Amino acid sequence: MPDVTEHGGGVWSLRVLIPDNPLGHTLVHVLDTDRGPVLVDTGWDDPASWTALAEGMGALGSSIDQIHGVVVTHHHPDHHGLSGQVREASGAWIAMHAADTAVVRRTREVEPGVWLEYLGRKLAAAGAPEEHLAPLLAARAAGRARALPGLRTALPDREIVPGELLDLAGRRLRAIWTPGHTPGHVCLHLEEEHPGRRPGHGRLFSGDHLLPGITPHVGLYEDPDDATVTDPLGDYLDSLERIGRLGVAEVLPAHQHSFTDARSRVAELLAHHEDRLSGLLALLSTPHTPWQLAEKMEWNRPWDLIPFGSRTIAVSEAEAHLRRLVKLGRAEAVAGSDPVSYLAVRDLPAPPGEARPGGITGR
Repeated sequence: MPDVTEHGGGVWSLRVLIPDNPLGHTLVHVLDTDRGPVLVDTGWDDPASWTALAEGMGALGSSIDQIHGVVVTHHHPDHHGLSGQVREASGAWIAMHAADTAVVRRTREVEPGVWLEYLGRKLAAAGAPEEHLAPLLAARAAGRARALPGLRTALPDREIVPGELLDLAGRRLRAIWTPGHTPGHVCLHLEEEHPGRRPGHGRLFSGDHLLPGITPHVGLYEDPDDATVTDPLGDYLDSLERIGRLGVAEVLPAHQHSFTDARSRVAELLAHHEDRLSGLLALLSTPHTPWQLAEKMEWNRPWDLIPFGSRTIAVSEAEAHLRRLVKLGRAEAVAGSDPVSYLAVRDLPAPPGEARPGGITGR
């Protein structure tokens, strides 16, 4: 049976399967408009996921071929994966922020093996051991890069412009740029009275930016052709604070379940990253590579039980936190280290009459 939840006011969520993934499913939201249903995200590109989406639409008395448009919160395959198939079946438009559209275009155009080669170089520079690098090198040699998810996802045909209302007949849905989880992640603010008349300013489709019980992954923005030093964690923290100021009545995320009191959840996530940065600074009393830091950071399971692919993601998150500390002047690379290691900067006293900024995040 399709798993459908009605949220009132012409909004529903459909649980769309993510095969072989602990998250279990993506919550695809359906928004009724005067021109037909519009989806917020679509789910993973898999036959079982497609069936779940089709059955969910059927339970609403509609079908995939009636979908008018798809608004994608970010480019990850559990959100954008089925967009192309939806467009083929219905003629729907697909909208995404320009920064994530650039990621989709880049991954579609990349030659097989380029991504795996780049990832291998990055992990080696982060201090990954040979046993972790070997499977990447073997996959590249075997030409298995084409099997990576997201390499052939659909190119969007509309741009989501932050601050502007989307062109949805009869609805007020405003895009809010919330980079961090990805460079082009957006939340979508439904600026309409809550159907249950809950206090607050409308509802928020939060994608992966704000989840009720999960801390979203914040790693490095990856581009093999761009050496720009970005600060994804700083972007994420800024985005969180912006969302916290909205005062929405309810949050409709892409995983887990809807929830209220967004402001408290934002405060929890800000405190979590403050604690994590403080913990890393303590570790950096002695030099550590990003890989060594990731091994010692707290995850949802012991490091020895973390699968191969998830270790790569964990190292990227460690590097994002390191970049934040370096940007704040609290850590620095050890000159001449190879692979590069980092060390905390000794906390110098403030000049007379000048107070030091509070909080390790610099806020």
